Amino acid sequence: MTDLARRATDTVSVLGFRLGWSVVRALPERAAYALFDRVAAIAVRRGGKGIVRLRSNYRRVRPELSEADLDALVRQGMRSYMRYYCEAFRLPSLTRAQVDGAVVVRGDAEIRELCARGEAGVVFVGHLGNFDLAAAWSAGNLMPVTTVAERLKPEEVFQEFVAFRRSIDMDIIPLTGGGDPFHGLLDATRAGGRLIALAADRDLTNGGVEVDLLGHRARMAKGPAVLSLMTGAPLYAARIWYEPAPAGTGLGGHRTVIEFSDPLVPRVEGTTAAKAADLIQQCADHLAVAIREHTSSWHMLQRVFVDDLAAPAGPSAGAASPASVEASTPTTGRAT
Repeated sequence: MTDLARRATDTVSVLGFRLGWSVVRALPERAAYALFDRVAAIAVRRGGKGIVRLRSNYRRVRPELSEADLDALVRQGMRSYMRYYCEAFRLPSLTRAQVDGAVVVRGDAEIRELCARGEAGVVFVGHLGNFDLAAAWSAGNLMPVTTVAERLKPEEVFQEFVAFRRSIDMDIIPLTGGGDPFHGLLDATRAGGRLIALAADRDLTNGGVEVDLLGHRARMAKGPAVLSLMTGAPLYAARIWYEPAPAGTGLGGHRTVIEFSDPLVPRVEGTTAAKAADLIQQCADHLAVAIREHTSSWHMLQRVFVDDLAAPAGPSAGAASPASVEASTPTTGRAT
């Protein structure tokens, strides 16, 4: 791609996201969600590497599905992914009552006790459901969230997402282009008073660990486990998914469910590396339930399984977005 073409693409991306923040908030709820359903349908019809990867990932975790059922699941997954975008664009304008009415939380008793003491907790999350809505709920009911963000291109889009997350009291540590992100996480954890939530079901650093995910080997980041082991902060896994909401509740007909695990402790003796690997396997097991039972809420448009990672490298799979179905996935809130 020439510099001129790249600048033009970047401009379209920036304008698209700015349009989302300014216009989508002003639309009636039903119209906004209908618009993003349409975007999802267009993305699936156009196909592209992101859609192909989503279908491949779904095939691995739902091997019993027929081709027609798998096609239907991919359509549901893209609608779910676009629902996340719609809510992200509209989230800063929602009231506290709207946020609380759109979230159902289970298994949070021990985390509430942790919050009451002003201590920090580490939470392993996946690319599931709406992490941003969960973080906004946490800021009002538990503690603010600190996370690590991939630095998107163009930079203006990254800054737009950082500003958005900070508007809902989420502290962002950039993965690249700043100081050592792990040192930043250590400082935040030791300071207390925050949940350190890291989306670690995809290994971005090539320093992760292999786990079993629904019968397949996958690579996940070990950061949450190492952070917990080094600081003594308890580690939890949280599965997040969408489900239809009762009348008069939720957003766009759906609500976000957050289900925390019990505090996770190593089941093995030995080195920090061995303990971290065991903890991440426990996290994978917790997430696997939601991935299997609520597959369309798993917005994984990138390689995660070892067999796929070993395949010849090509252009990275793009994740569909309102600006472009080949844009980089805006996982600013879906931390590494």
